[in-house]
Amino acid sequence: MASSGGVRNGVGPRMSAKPDRQGFSATPKTAAGKQRLSSSAAAAGGAYRRTSSGPLPSRAASDGVSSRVRVAVRLRPRNAEELAADADFGDCVELQPELKRLKLRKNNWESETYEFDEVLTEFSSQKRVYEVVAKPVVESVMEGYNGTVMAYGQTGTGKTFTLGRLGEEDTAARGIMVRAMEDILADITHGTDSVSVSYIQLYMEMIQDLLDPVNDNIAIVEDPRTGDVSLPGATVVEVRDQKSFVDLLRVGEAHRVAANTKLNTESSRSHAILMVNVRRSVKGRTEMDVSISGENGHSSSMMGSLRPPIVRKSKLVVVDLAGSERIDKSGSEGHTLEEAKSINLSLSALGKCINALAESSPHVPVRDSKLTRLLKDSFGGTARTSLVVTIGPSPRHRGETTSTIMFGQRAMKVENMVKLKEEFDYKSLCRRLDIELDKLIAENERQRKYFDDEVERIRAEAQCRIAEAERECKITLENEKMKYHQEYLDSIRIMEEKWKVHQQSPKKQNKEAESTSNNTGEVHNLLQNEKMLRQSAEDEASDLKNQVSHWKKLEATATAEVVKLRKMLDAEASQKEKLEEEIDVLRSQLLQMSMEADETRRSLDKGDGPGKIFPGLDSLVSQTRGSQPREQSNGPKQPIAKLFEQVGLKKILSLLESEEPDVRVHAVKVVANLAAEEANQEKIVEAGGLTSLLTLLRSSEDETIRRVAAGAIANLAMNETNQDLIMDQGGVTLLSMTASDAEDPQTLRMVAGAIANLCGNDKLQTRLRGEGGIKALLGMVRCGHPDVLAQVARGIANFAKCESRAATQGNKVGKSLLIDDGSLPWIVKNANNEAAPIRRHIELALCHLAQHEVNSKDIINEGALWELVRISRDCSREDIRRLAYRTVTSSPTLQAEIRRLGIKM
Repeated sequence: MASSGGVRNGVGPRMSAKPDRQGFSATPKTAAGKQRLSSSAAAAGGAYRRTSSGPLPSRAASDGVSSRVRVAVRLRPRNAEELAADADFGDCVELQPELKRLKLRKNNWESETYEFDEVLTEFSSQKRVYEVVAKPVVESVMEGYNGTVMAYGQTGTGKTFTLGRLGEEDTAARGIMVRAMEDILADITHGTDSVSVSYIQLYMEMIQDLLDPVNDNIAIVEDPRTGDVSLPGATVVEVRDQKSFVDLLRVGEAHRVAANTKLNTESSRSHAILMVNVRRSVKGRTEMDVSISGENGHSSSMMGSLRPPIVRKSKLVVVDLAGSERIDKSGSEGHTLEEAKSINLSLSALGKCINALAESSPHVPVRDSKLTRLLKDSFGGTARTSLVVTIGPSPRHRGETTSTIMFGQRAMKVENMVKLKEEFDYKSLCRRLDIELDKLIAENERQRKYFDDEVERIRAEAQCRIAEAERECKITLENEKMKYHQEYLDSIRIMEEKWKVHQQSPKKQNKEAESTSNNTGEVHNLLQNEKMLRQSAEDEASDLKNQVSHWKKLEATATAEVVKLRKMLDAEASQKEKLEEEIDVLRSQLLQMSMEADETRRSLDKGDGPGKIFPGLDSLVSQTRGSQPREQSNGPKQPIAKLFEQVGLKKILSLLESEEPDVRVHAVKVVANLAAEEANQEKIVEAGGLTSLLTLLRSSEDETIRRVAAGAIANLAMNETNQDLIMDQGGVTLLSMTASDAEDPQTLRMVAGAIANLCGNDKLQTRLRGEGGIKALLGMVRCGHPDVLAQVARGIANFAKCESRAATQGNKVGKSLLIDDGSLPWIVKNANNEAAPIRRHIELALCHLAQHEVNSKDIINEGALWELVRISRDCSREDIRRLAYRTVTSSPTLQAEIRRLGIKM
């Protein structure tokens, strides 16, 4: 969002001089009434500049490297109004860019001189401003250091033009945000590096998401160990190209709050903060060498170094502060006046912090404003910071110009201790180990399958050969047997025929005796031939038996080879088990290394030397095994956080399924305590904790377990993502069943709190009512306990607020679901309850229901109109009283009824 027409048209790419890459000086001085710096002091200042602006070391020490805040001043050219009004007056400032000085005129004969790190005239191009102010910071961010670029100045002096100009019509007019992202995307490696952005605004001390306007109250989370602040609720978008980034900036600028004042037609009414997170992998710093050796080329063990990869996580913060303004000059009134007050208060808090840092005060009031909390790392922290202060030339605004210049002078005295943001990438190492394990397992399975196939092939081939030999031998023996048997029968038959002939012819006996003798010789010859054939058959049978014996030997050899292969497979299986054991050991070592790294970081934060980092890794496993019994013996005396780190979330969740009631009770209490901290909720849900709690709520009959489980679910239900998961897993139905069965007021209070948290989600209204959530809330009023009634009232107020918000956004909605479920009589009955929390929520719910015109008839019929009139008159809280009055006066139906009843508002 550009500031004014003068800045938009006046600052152009007319200056072609190259930016000075040397270090900036940091000594302000006055021309009148003060001595000049000596030559020795100037030399010392030059040496200091070279030290602070030189290249940062690749590995920062534990205490960081000192780096001063660099400040540049930029002059806006006169706009059309100033050219007309100040035509007879000269500029109140005189720039000396070659000397990096600025003269502020008090009158025609007296002026004060100030020195800055860089002086940018009204003719300085956007490119020069970027290269002088922001490019060194961007280069540091790409090297692994945090960096901040911030613009400060009076409203309408060109802060937004300097930082956030998109340059769609004129590329030369691109601001620092667009140019910085161009350099970042050009320097990263796609695939291994990543860039993500968040874009927020601080409006009226509320942090709002410019990329998701519904997210209008983001909480600041501070790490209790390191003191770093973060915004986990802000939208984070990964950026892959310049076009998508410009689209994000365009969306954010469209949602940023602006107003028309006498000083600026497009005055920013909020502080805009762009956060760019850069994650880069450090190449060539560490490798995992794996050697595989063994007999017959099979893998046996995995040896190598386990140093995980190193990643650098840095952050670039670009801050476009809202302009300071004087009320009498800007003409702000009404809501614009409230915005101006909030802007001036936050800028005043920032000025106090910078004064304290410049004067080395022991106390820096960073908690006076959310702006100072967000910029805690930029001033006096670990980031490299560059500030550009923007001023105007008009003598009418000499006071504001003087204040801006003095702000920059004080900021130049602030020293930061920049630190390299490196850490071990244990997740990447674990993924590499898993991939290597999968490869070894796949290779083992392939070899085993090959061996099994080979054994089956040899066995099948041997069986086929043996069966073929037996079949051939059997056929040959049968053929020979039949042949010789037939010849034998033929010979007997011939001899019998001849004997019969011989008996029938005695006369021919003598004659045939000789013939018989010859025949006998023939028979004898035949018998000899038969013996020879039999011998030949026996020899052939012997040969066949030898062949069978040979095939049996081959079968025995194949069997021996199969046994050998089985032994080899058993050996491979044993090696696989050893390999899996080694992998388990490696994983345990990886976990211990992670714990040691955390201890190392804590030691570094406390000031311990870097020599304590790696010696602990050598004895980590033995120390961990030795310390486990002692840690377990402490038992419940340990804090919940320590127990969470040592035992592990999965182990704690597994105890929820224990058969011992006492164990389940203690386990669910630990989970509930962990769920109370927002930082642990995502881990609990990812580990299946939400499913375990719902299962426990469904199956357990122990009242204590049900109460604590319902409380843990209520804590998890404070997160919008978890609310969808609770609905998807039937959580509302379980909570409704518990509400109908339970009698203990504390259990009912936990269940009512969980349903009340779900009632605040606009997307779950219909589902929540359809699954009986509203009726369950109304059913719990039977208890009558004030705590339970307070939670019921809070849930009804949240539900009514969501319905009212949907109606004001233009969505088509019918009569309130709360009224359909019969909640209005109870609301009217308890609208004047003695308990303040119950009364406050009921009053809000009644106001929200009455804002929708379709509910007016029910409001009148149930007597709720009288309560609204009473709230608008007698409510102790002014905001609710105003809301009730505005609701009653804006409804035509309610106004008509009030006139009919003669009620005076």
